Amino acid sequence: MRSGGSTAALDRAALGVLTLCFACVHVIALKSQLFTRFGGSPHSAETPINYKTLYFDQKIDHFGFAEDGTFKQRYLVADKHWHQPGGPILFYTGNEGDITWFCNNTGFMWEIAEELGAMLVFAEHRYYGESLPFGQESYSDTKHLNYLTSEQALADFAVLIQNLKRTLPGAHGSPVIAVGGSYGGMLAAWFRMKYPNVVVGALASSAPIWQFPGMAPCEQFYKIVTQVFAKSGTNCQANIRRSWKAINNVSSTAPGLQWLSEEFSLCRPLKDTIDVIAFKSWLQETWVNLAMVDYPYAANFLQPLPAWPVQVVCKYLGFASNVSDGQLLHGVSQAAKVYYNYTGSTSCLNISQTATGSLGFLGWFYQACTEMVMPMCTNGFTDMFEPEEWNFQAFSDECNAMFGVRPRADWADTVYGGKDISAHSNIIFSNGELDPWSSGGVNYNITESLVCIMIPEGAHHLDLRYSNARDPPSVRAARALEVKYFQQWIKQVANTP
Repeated sequence: MRSGGSTAALDRAALGVLTLCFACVHVIALKSQLFTRFGGSPHSAETPINYKTLYFDQKIDHFGFAEDGTFKQRYLVADKHWHQPGGPILFYTGNEGDITWFCNNTGFMWEIAEELGAMLVFAEHRYYGESLPFGQESYSDTKHLNYLTSEQALADFAVLIQNLKRTLPGAHGSPVIAVGGSYGGMLAAWFRMKYPNVVVGALASSAPIWQFPGMAPCEQFYKIVTQVFAKSGTNCQANIRRSWKAINNVSSTAPGLQWLSEEFSLCRPLKDTIDVIAFKSWLQETWVNLAMVDYPYAANFLQPLPAWPVQVVCKYLGFASNVSDGQLLHGVSQAAKVYYNYTGSTSCLNISQTATGSLGFLGWFYQACTEMVMPMCTNGFTDMFEPEEWNFQAFSDECNAMFGVRPRADWADTVYGGKDISAHSNIIFSNGELDPWSSGGVNYNITESLVCIMIPEGAHHLDLRYSNARDPPSVRAARALEVKYFQQWIKQVANTP
């Protein structure tokens, strides 16, 4: 999820995600990172995935009274290991996508359910998956999209939990712990802050709750991406930095455009400057995604990838500084194909696509254009990308052109407290040091019960993935500590009169 913002963004229409020919690579790229989110490691034989799919009638608008309609919110329940009565409930706060994808890939919850005697509940976020407030009309216009907010989603979760505790035999006294990663992690943290009467604690993994205006340096995200590549191979980040000029040089002629298109096996040949801008944006997002999913084992998350994929990519980018543009870009093309064609089954590369189709791109674009304003910028010195300033006005204009709405830059600070959250309690903020989104995460202990767990070898929410023989000790320790906090919170409830 990257948001940038010079007026150059207005020239980047060609990315065209979801066939939206809109000049906003920043809004488009915004989704492609942050909340991409869970890797598809295979299900553990010890933890089979069995759950019931259920639906709950939710109000379309929890905060007004003129709209009294309802919709079916999907949620998934696994109660095989639940200790009745009063056993804990681990509640996954759904991200911006199909809830079954998150359910199938949040291995940490499945693996600790028996130890805790817990029921697992995975709640789908409104406007994603099957939980569409207005059915097929939900994305038809801004009026129908008006109820797509994090506040409405949190209210959905609170109402659903209260209903479960009223209607499920044995659940009345069950302590509920919120769990989420990426945007879901932000929601988990905010859920505990806003509804402490509903959830006793929260695990917010890779949750950039401070990636908002005035809270984090806009250049830090891309600095971390660059650091991941710099430590993964000699000259790797330096050659990516040089590649942008090489692309500009080669693409200045028609034969050069043709060569680039063929070298990168593009599905559609590059025709003009706008295409080249889109091509470079696609490459930039590719490097970001690779840093996010730099897991220590082979995984099928955004794409099927080998173990430590950035190290594999960097093997193609170890050139000396005097190589020709053609040699350099051949290496870049081979590196990009590690991400897009590691299995060898892809016939051509589509520059309008970088991640899984299980995520709700259009919905996230709308959220980015309203509440989720996350400034990012590049400078070409502390990072390996072409310089681009953050320009809120350009970003706002892009959003207005796309949806007819303008973002509220300071709303997250106002409604969720910004960096002034010390009055809250029982939230774990876990972050991987390889994860670019740690730039906007909570990376230090705020109080004794608002704690940070840093994972040096961790990429994006590695701790929420299934355990693996190649997991580094740091993530094993993080998971063990998270379980101890869960047990502590559960015991606190049990000891409360």
